[in-house]
Amino acid sequence: MQTEPKQIDNNKEEKPFEYYLEKYEKLDPKEVSTRCGIPYDEEKCEFLVRLMGYEYGISFPEFEIAPKTDDPDAYLIMMDNIPSRTFVMRYLIEGKNVMSSGKYITFREVPTYGELYLQPFTGRCISRLTYGFGYKLDKFKEAMRKLGATPIKMGDVAYEFEVINNYHMRFIFWEADDEFPPSAQILYEDNFLNGFYAEDMVVAGDISITTLKGLTK
Repeated sequence: MQTEPKQIDNNKEEKPFEYYLEKYEKLDPKEVSTRCGIPYDEEKCEFLVRLMGYEYGISFPEFEIAPKTDDPDAYLIMMDNIPSRTFVMRYLIEGKNVMSSGKYITFREVPTYGELYLQPFTGRCISRLTYGFGYKLDKFKEAMRKLGATPIKMGDVAYEFEVINNYHMRFIFWEADDEFPPSAQILYEDNFLNGFYAEDMVVAGDISITTLKGLTK
């Protein structure tokens, strides 16, 4: 899932969920556990993965999901959400555990393919975040609290949260005033550069926003 140059891979849009399931079933679970830095329970045949603050058991090789909580929000995030399920499966197939330097980057700073995916990122992430919560920051704060996100001192309202194991993002808002509408920015922890492809970073933003929207319904 790294951002290093590669042939453009649009499989996540063009190929069905079953395409990845076939790849997933052929994995070596011990190799996945080591590469991604996640626990694998050999007795239960399942990985333990965190997504948006909730822990899930992911069975192998069937890829069945069992939230490790009765919180209904955990079901909202993963159980009936194909993009989230595919994102997690792709991470288990291609991802790896990479340490962050503590720095955060904008999507424009993603080498090579950040510029190529800038338009879909702007539409699917920046615009959705801005117009979904720019005039409803109370709802934004409520959803972030549900996720256990950490408030940070950036913009007018900002939070840091974990998307998936040890990969964090920041959502930042500037409130509307008499001259300007609200605006938002999304930052990625710099380990995304070595752990994910640019298109997967778009998906990470997209499913995060979808989660927030679901938590405020």
